[in-house]
Amino acid sequence: MAMVAIYQGITEDLLLSLDEKQTTNEAWETLNTMFLGADREKTARVQTLKVEFEVLSMKEAGNIDEFAAKVKNIVSNIRALGDKLEESYPVKKLLRSVLEKFLHTASTVKLFTDLETMYVEEMVGRLKTYEERVRGRGENS
Repeated sequence: MAMVAIYQGITEDLLLSLDEKQTTNEAWETLNTMFLGADREKTARVQTLKVEFEVLSMKEAGNIDEFAAKVKNIVSNIRALGDKLEESYPVKKLLRSVLEKFLHTASTVKLFTDLETMYVEEMVGRLKTYEERVRGRGENS
């Protein structure tokens, strides 16, 4: 009866891999090994994405939108793998990685804003506002 319960709870492709198992214990151990490996793979992928996230930096040629899109993409992939990532983590990354021309804005945000409650979109909006303002001054002069 236990074997029937296992068979009813798994997909057809898994059912075929358990076809040769004689006892419930063998079937259960096989499933446990398969899914434990999947969890380890997921954990390794999250670690790889976090390293990629940490080394990510804004290039001179890039703009705020491109950099923010890369940050958001990595963060969504990490969250899709089930890792809990606080919203302040990517916000702080944006502030650490901006180009020199954004240092004044980044410093002001760090000093006068609660980074723990700020969303990435809000931070990107502030940086884009500054970018547009600087661009506007450059065209006028």
